[in-house]
This record gives sequence, C-alpha cells and structure tokens, in this order.
Amino acid sequence: MSIQENMKALRLKAGEKGNCKIVAVSKTKTPAEIMEAYNAGQRLFGENKVQELTDKYEKLPKDIEWHMIGHLQRNKVKYIAPFVSMIHSVDSVRLLEEINKQAAKHGRTIRCLLQAHIAEEETKFGFALDELKALFETETLAQYENVYIAGLMGMATFTDDESQIRREFRALKNTFEELKSRPLPPNAAMEELSMGMSGDYLIAIEEGSTMVRVGSAIFGERS
Repeated sequence: MSIQENMKALRLKAGEKGNCKIVAVSKTKTPAEIMEAYNAGQRLFGENKVQELTDKYEKLPKDIEWHMIGHLQRNKVKYIAPFVSMIHSVDSVRLLEEINKQAAKHGRTIRCLLQAHIAEEETKFGFALDELKALFETETLAQYENVYIAGLMGMATFTDDESQIRREFRALKNTFEELKSRPLPPNAAMEELSMGMSGDYLIAIEEGSTMVRVGSAIFGERS
C-alpha cells in the first residue's frame, strides 16, 4: 500500500475508536515521503532527533506542526524553540525550565506534555506517576509562563503481552483523569494524552489516548 493509502486506513481506524489525532513519525524519512503524507492531508509530524527536525523544518511547508517526540537534551532546546508546535518528552523540571527560557527569547509559549514512566523497561525516561501528581501540588509549574502543559505522554513496555500494555496505558489514563479533576496551574490543562505507537496504537486508543505517534504503519517498516 502507498503512504496515502496507509494514511487513509489509519485515519479510519483512529476515527472508529474515538477522536484521536495522528502524529506521523517521520524520523529517517525523506522530504519526498513526508510530502506524500502531507498531500494526503497529514499536518502533524513527529521527530526524535533535533538535527533532523530542524533540517526538515527548513525544507518543508510551514503549515506543518512539528512535534518533538524523542528524548530531548537541555542544550538542544534552543534549536527547536523558534518553531516547534509541541514537545511530548518533557521528563524533568530542569528541561521544562530550559524550554520556558528559550520560548521566552522568541516570545512564544510552547505546548508541552509531561512524560510519564509507565513501562517496566529501565531505558524509558519520564516521571513516576506519583511524582507527576506531587508536581502538580507544588507552585513549580505555574512559574513557567512561556510553557503550556497540555497533558501527558507515555510509552508502554515493548512486549507481546497485550494485557500488560493495556494495564500500563490504563494507569496513565487514570492519572490523566485524576489530574483533570483537580485545580491545575493557569498554564496547565489535561487536554492531550499521547500514548500508542505503530505496534500498540489500537490498544492505546481503546484506553483513551487522544494522540498516537505512528511511523511504520504510515511509511512502512524501516529498512
């Protein structure tokens, strides 16, 4: 199937199960491949690496909303601060502080998702769920006026055990709902829950994801 056909099929699946946004993960993909998805109506694209993201931003249409979905180092924030639409992978207060500082330099407010660590693997970054809840009980977040916390992001364990994946997504959804019911700082709201990738996005949508990050289901397997 072509990228356009994949895009159409994915929209149908996501649409059937609720109003879920699709972030097309375009890492390692050429501008030509990205333009195929763009011409099929896709406008949200996600990149894992800052260098690749800035290169593509320069070359591609300016109405693309670029999402940073990979682990982000503080010293790289300045390169994407002028244009990035959303950063999914905010995994520490120090990173949030840097995003706020760089956003202020450009007179922007950058939309961010706080990354929760829900997987059993050691390699995944993020806040523990209890840590997240505690963070919203402090004055910390309110001081970052150039950041808007739009919700949470999480990655499930890479496993074939669907019940485990479902359990991890559900734990994140429960935290999301709990925070949604609380009074939040003026620069925060629980609007987006980014969970689910090519291998587990259907489970994620069933468990309440509002945003899935999908690459190979659109562009085909990486060679």
